[in-house]
Amino acid sequence: MILFASEAFRPMAETLAECAGLLPSPFQAARFENGELHVEVNTSVKGERCFLLGSIAPPDEQMLCALLLAHTLKKEGARNVTAILPYLAYARHDKEKPAESLGTAWIGSMAQASGIDEVITVDVHSARAKKLFPIPVVSLSPAEIFAEAIKRFGLMGSTIVAPDEGAIARCEAVKGALRIPCGETPYFEKHRTTTGITHVARIGAVSRRVVIIDDILDTGGTLVSACERLREAQAEEIYIMVTHGLFTGDRWRKLWQLGVKRIFCTDSVPIAGGLDGGRIERLSVVPLLEQELCPLSRV
Repeated sequence: MILFASEAFRPMAETLAECAGLLPSPFQAARFENGELHVEVNTSVKGERCFLLGSIAPPDEQMLCALLLAHTLKKEGARNVTAILPYLAYARHDKEKPAESLGTAWIGSMAQASGIDEVITVDVHSARAKKLFPIPVVSLSPAEIFAEAIKRFGLMGSTIVAPDEGAIARCEAVKGALRIPCGETPYFEKHRTTTGITHVARIGAVSRRVVIIDDILDTGGTLVSACERLREAQAEEIYIMVTHGLFTGDRWRKLWQLGVKRIFCTDSVPIAGGLDGGRIERLSVVPLLEQELCPLSRV
């Protein structure tokens, strides 16, 4: 089994290759003078099972490179191509709206047309996103990773809170990993307005210290609104655990003013080290990927 990784994911690829027994192989992606992208692989892949580790998130060059690489591998005779996309971008574009694009379905069709047979990701945004893909999508839960962080950082006994109803299942998965009774998970009723996200009601009691669990921190609008309501409920210490930390813009930094002590996110999206003075804790998804890939290496 051969692993091809984009430059941003090289450190993860080195660890994963060693753990899962994959053969790392370089490839080159460059542009012709006219700006058109081309890819070249340096290893014979005929009859081989190939994995590409990378991203289809903006900038769009990442998506084009991943799709062109997959197409090249199939052209060169690869038996199977699995795309390891720790963060499955465009998965939030999963709602049918008149006159608007359905980005999730489009990305799925592009992946299939490029020769990708399967996608492995971490914590896909929704079950509907998986259904919109015409190829299998394996979504790995980060619950065990979050549970370990809760124990390691002394956060046992905190109230686990969902920022909206859609995040309740993620919270319950973490509780299950912690071997604590699920009970009822406090959550907020979330509404989208023309000016952003607002939470109108909290369902369930919270303690002085809370842990919010969600899949994505993008601009931070949902989490800022949830933390404002938690402060009104007398929560004093707030910890946030998200699978994918995008950290777009600056609005999310308001979280530090609302009692947030630390933000935990996985390394599914490469970000600059030392962001916000070390208050952002990075959690590796390599153990999840290793558990998924190791059985395949024995086939």
